[in-house]
Amino acid sequence: MEAFLAEYGLQIGLLLLAGVGAGLAAGLFGIGGGAVIVPVLYFLLTALGYEDTAMHVAVATSLATIILTSVRSVMAHHRRGAVDWSVIRGWAPWIMAGAVLGQIVAGYISKEGLTLIFGALLLILALQLYFGRPNWKLADDLPDGPSRSGLGGALGALSAIMGIGGGTFGVSLMTICGRPIHQAVATAAGFGVAIGLPGAVVAIINGLGREGLPPLSLGHVNLPAFVLISACTVTMAPFGAALAHKLNAALLRKLFGVLLVLVSIRMIWKTIAG
Repeated sequence: MEAFLAEYGLQIGLLLLAGVGAGLAAGLFGIGGGAVIVPVLYFLLTALGYEDTAMHVAVATSLATIILTSVRSVMAHHRRGAVDWSVIRGWAPWIMAGAVLGQIVAGYISKEGLTLIFGALLLILALQLYFGRPNWKLADDLPDGPSRSGLGGALGALSAIMGIGGGTFGVSLMTICGRPIHQAVATAAGFGVAIGLPGAVVAIINGLGREGLPPLSLGHVNLPAFVLISACTVTMAPFGAALAHKLNAALLRKLFGVLLVLVSIRMIWKTIAG
């Protein structure tokens, strides 16, 4: 036991911390936790020598964990009456279609390309978290018809490529379309299942038989990381949801935005510098 902890203790501890952070972030901001999970897994797997597959495994494993986190988070918000289920029902099919397409595309992107795409989109997300305002509004309500199909598909595709929950883009979309911030966070948290489930299935298929994967991986999904992180995210997501209704959300968004800026710059620089 001591030998096992000596060899794997740090890795397990980092995965558990990632799960705690992801769960809190999912509940607080409705972002699915992938913005935390993907960078942690990427740096950890790279340090362990799995550079060739680190980014694809990080994205895929994050998508798998988002399924449980999303369910736990959206139900916690539902108990507070903040979820608009009609939005989830209307947008989920288009988001799922986009997620499938996004992961198919991700399977053909190089490790460097996927890392740069993630880092660039994470930087945009971080800036939006810091500078964005809940009172910014471009429409009185969410679009319907072809606009909903296109936006839902794009939301699902971008989220699946990044390995993040739909809340990352969904919260911004809902607030600029006139929805209150707490309803946006609560409802967008439910987009995670529509992204994580089909995205993880495609990622598993994409990675079957690939060389250089970490031990105990099912396709691109690493099972030990999935189990450890999911255990923490499922536990912590309700606490994050409760804090979202009590704390200064604007200040928390700014602090989280600063953290994500630093992470994104580090990932982009590491990829460019080689």
